[in-house]
Amino acid sequence: MSVKADPATGNLADRMARDIQAGVFAPGMWLKQVDLETRYEAKRMEVRRALDQLALKRLVRHVPNRGYHVHVPDDRQAEEVREVRLILETAAAGSIVANATAADIAALRVLAQRFADLILEGTLLDLYEANIAFHAKLLALGSNRELINILWELRGRGPSAPVTQWKTRARIEQSSREHFHMVEAIAAGDAGALRRLTADHILQTEERPPAHEQDGA
Repeated sequence: MSVKADPATGNLADRMARDIQAGVFAPGMWLKQVDLETRYEAKRMEVRRALDQLALKRLVRHVPNRGYHVHVPDDRQAEEVREVRLILETAAAGSIVANATAADIAALRVLAQRFADLILEGTLLDLYEANIAFHAKLLALGSNRELINILWELRGRGPSAPVTQWKTRARIEQSSREHFHMVEAIAAGDAGALRRLTADHILQTEERPPAHEQDGA
């Protein structure tokens, strides 16, 4: 299957990074340049340049005389990336709430519903794409452009989403509920709630039952 170049989706390195994060290329998988040329309908030098860019971002690793393979992050690296994301994404909550318009909130609700609908009818790749769309809209509301750019780079260093992010159906459903809760926090102008929800979402904290259930009522 080829993936024809589309300027709207970014350059070749961006498209390859997107496929790595979507699990199209599994961690540790060797990337044959001739196959990439066919898949992306790209020239050899374009593929080589894209691979070099991905190596700088630590998405792929170059092994002299052998080629490139998808990077396999160790547990320490994954945890450290998660910690940095936690600091930066929660820091963006205030400006997201301040900048969100009624139209933005409506758009976020649509994207959250799209993710929810795909739980029943979509593939893991569909869910990944819907999740990225929701978070792209959310982060785009932040005021600090450099912070947002750093966040997207950090997200790119994480493990492939379908492989590790949603290990169970219950976790997928919880992620969906968290999307809606974040939208409602923004609608309520509650930056503190958005920060807490964002932290739970990144850390994949188990959902706490409502207070009346904790009391046994």
